[in-house]
Amino acid sequence: MNNNAKTTTAPFVEGLESLSDEQLVAALREVCTPNPIDSLNWAEYSYAPTVNFRIAHSHRAVTVMFEVEESNVKAVTLNSNGPVWEDSCVEFFVANPKGEGYFNFEINCIGTALAAFRRSRNDAAHFDQQKIDRIRRFGSLAHEPIDIVREGQKWWMVEVIPFELLGLEEAPDHLEANFYKCGDKCAQMHFLSWSPIALPQPNFHCPEFFGRVELTRGE
Repeated sequence: MNNNAKTTTAPFVEGLESLSDEQLVAALREVCTPNPIDSLNWAEYSYAPTVNFRIAHSHRAVTVMFEVEESNVKAVTLNSNGPVWEDSCVEFFVANPKGEGYFNFEINCIGTALAAFRRSRNDAAHFDQQKIDRIRRFGSLAHEPIDIVREGQKWWMVEVIPFELLGLEEAPDHLEANFYKCGDKCAQMHFLSWSPIALPQPNFHCPEFFGRVELTRGE
């Protein structure tokens, strides 16, 4: 992990994977500190939506809640593993806890997901539909096309990822990860990260710039 990498903490929430949508959102807002996704790593892409994430875990799963305010809420990708990064998109990249490589979970604002295990940007094994269906997703917008340009639009998205999808039987002590907001084909193209990225061109596929998430221990 590089010297400028950020760190945060994921609180333990017993049985979070079994909570209702409303209960889970309430728990995340009560126990988790919001972490801003505000690193503008590339000056030519200066548009910066207001974005934060909250992260928590149980013995069986990790959950991330993204909260976004931006001027173009756009989503046209409806099929799994489609180009969600072209839409209003939030992303969670996490290093393989058991060895080389990393996982990327990308979700547009209406809940369409892309998920893969990668050894590099171009060396990917995408999750099949059965695996993607195990990623619980819900948010403030319906799963239907949207493209609205207006200042101050807000939306949120929650994803619950079983640790089994990361090759784990239980929660680890920590995760190495980064969190992103992008929109390659939005009215204002943007690329924001939580932990800073020191590369000349936009690229989120860079585990060397991941930050660290400490997982507090449950009983």
